Amino acid sequence: MPETLIDYYKAIEESSQRMLQAAQLENWDEVVRCESTCSVLIEQLRYHAQTQKLAPAHRREKSQIMQRILRNDAQIRLLAEPWLARFDRLLDQQAQTVH
Repeated sequence: MPETLIDYYKAIEESSQRMLQAAQLENWDEVVRCESTCSVLIEQLRYHAQTQKLAPAHRREKSQIMQRILRNDAQIRLLAEPWLARFDRLLDQQAQTVH
């Protein structure tokens, strides 16, 4: 369990990295699980940020972590887009079958 705010950022980054690895393997179930973990950690971070302050020494580290998370997210989106396009086509086919 993270103890300080920077620990939450690190845990979110770790989950984001696992999510990227799962996306690279096209393991979309694991991507969803990691995304859920990220969501819980983000909510916990928000809650604890109401009563704790990020140590000044951690501000730069937080910025670097956030940049890595954003890069992971961008890569995940690129990997997911072809899957999403196939999913959309499947839904379109099913909708046409129904009509």
